[in-house]
Amino acid sequence: MLTDGKSKKMCKKGEFEMDREKIEQGVRLLLEGMGENINREGLVETPSRVARMFEEIYGGLTKDPAQHLKKTFTASNNEMVLEKDIFFYSTCEHHLLPFYGKTHIAYIPDGKVVGLSKLARTVEVFARRPQIQEQMTVQIANALMEHLQPRGVMVVIEAEHMCMTMRGVKKPGSKTVSYVCRGCMQDDEIKINRVFQMIKQ
Repeated sequence: MLTDGKSKKMCKKGEFEMDREKIEQGVRLLLEGMGENINREGLVETPSRVARMFEEIYGGLTKDPAQHLKKTFTASNNEMVLEKDIFFYSTCEHHLLPFYGKTHIAYIPDGKVVGLSKLARTVEVFARRPQIQEQMTVQIANALMEHLQPRGVMVVIEAEHMCMTMRGVKKPGSKTVSYVCRGCMQDDEIKINRVFQMIKQ
């Protein structure tokens, strides 16, 4: 969540909201810096459009994952749960270009489970921020351990980064895979390999 008092505003619901006016000013400066005419027909409303878009694609900055993980259900089955192929879009914080792909979440419950849609919503909280894939993987795993308190968690993310395909080395189709294990999943090669096998099925 946002912590800089100078960069956040409070809305009626008590949540933080983005400063749309500042975003619009920034977009105008960016376009001018590129040499564009901000008064031409195609760009007149662009700052406003971008500001509205930012409220959507960076909405995770103002969200707390706890809201999706606090409601749980008693479960006597403490075997592994895997939700795979959770598609996401995020933005690389280094170049502000998209990266996108799939997140796979496996956890071993300790007497309680969470609704499956809540796992996908948790991914969205962290994806809808300026991010790096490695940190996003850690954040999801840590949030699950903290709020769901399972015996163990494994998060796998595979994504394509436009900062590698549009610019720089320009290698379209290349994917980055990251994974993080917590609790009883950590250093357990049998469980880790089982998750990867289930993902491939």
